[in-house]
Amino acid sequence: MNSPFSLGRRQFLRTAAASALLGGALHRGAPLAWAAAGEGETEHFWYRLAPPGPYIDSQRGNKAFGFGDGKILLSEDNARTWAHSAAFPEAENITFSCILKNGNVLFATRERLFLSTDNLATHREIIVKKGDGSDYLPHTPKNPAQPGWYFHTLDGVNTWDIDGAEMLVWGNYCNVIGGAAPVNIYYSTDGGQTVKLAYSFGRNPNFQEKGVEPESFLGDPANPLICRHVHAVAYHAAERAFYACTGDHDRTQGMECHWLRGTYEARADQWDWRVLVSVDSNSRYKSGGINFVDGQIYWAADANGPKPPNVKYDRGIFRCAPADLADPTKHTRLFDAEFEMAMMLIEDGVILAGQIAPASTFATGVAFSPDMGKTWKEYDLKECGRRTPGRIHPKNGDGWFRMDLRKGWIDRAEVLFIKPKR
Repeated sequence: MNSPFSLGRRQFLRTAAASALLGGALHRGAPLAWAAAGEGETEHFWYRLAPPGPYIDSQRGNKAFGFGDGKILLSEDNARTWAHSAAFPEAENITFSCILKNGNVLFATRERLFLSTDNLATHREIIVKKGDGSDYLPHTPKNPAQPGWYFHTLDGVNTWDIDGAEMLVWGNYCNVIGGAAPVNIYYSTDGGQTVKLAYSFGRNPNFQEKGVEPESFLGDPANPLICRHVHAVAYHAAERAFYACTGDHDRTQGMECHWLRGTYEARADQWDWRVLVSVDSNSRYKSGGINFVDGQIYWAADANGPKPPNVKYDRGIFRCAPADLADPTKHTRLFDAEFEMAMMLIEDGVILAGQIAPASTFATGVAFSPDMGKTWKEYDLKECGRRTPGRIHPKNGDGWFRMDLRKGWIDRAEVLFIKPKR
């Protein structure tokens, strides 16, 4: 098999790698090679760090969106060159971006949302709309440097084709750094021209600005369902339904780990959301990385929190029929994970999941299955440093997955690309 790298300039340190065990069992693999330029390979894939330059925040086909040095940039050749750019003073505060099928680019700072429809020649601010059509505006923070993360997401897939049109749906992963923020699920049916609230969670007293009176808490005062943030949102075409999961714990004011199922009626522009599961943190339902393949739902669990000493954390990668989600006895555990994992993507039969670094003995832990979970290998890409892989994007035009590498599990660090060998 030919490597996508230039072999003449690399020196390899090779380590023997045993074959994977069958039946979903785990084999710990080792990188076969690592080059000083940040390129390497394992038995199953090549990997490389993004080169110096713009932070490559998202990709789609041959396009990539990046930012840095007070600019936003757009590439048309998989981030080899940057054909389009524009000044954007808040570039370092970008927390979300999505390249839409029609070429529009929707991106956000911590609390403001922007759209470009002309390859970044211009961009304008998008104000989110409530269900009644009124403006949904971010709060005015006591500390302007802590406005909250209104739009940041853990998912790398946020769009789906529904009835011949693209729909954008995502939830915000917030209330970790950057200040307090309300927790929402957003949607757009017109290429980002209009963004609306699909769902707003209630007022969680644990994640508010200090000194704020309860009547001014962030969140929907009419909704008793609270959470810390959204972990994942995904669409199941066979049911015409969206599934979302949230985190994190039961802090005595109410459980924060929920699974919701939502349906959208386009003609009425209305949503119907139902809560499927609400649990504490040591549960397979504290999770993320929702994927649908061949009528089955797949997800990765990052169960944690208090537990009896003799009880094992309910972690792993799971699969079931969507109708059986609330019944653990009907789940199949494809991968019995030792460490927390909540970011996962499935494409072309490959399952790729990242470990949460602070909870793992691996530096940069990646679980890989080339065959929909029949066999697995878990790799420690320790040359990347102690990092959490997240926001895994589908393969670009050259066949590379893209993912964030985060310090801890939230602070932006580098970008890693992985290309399967089959």
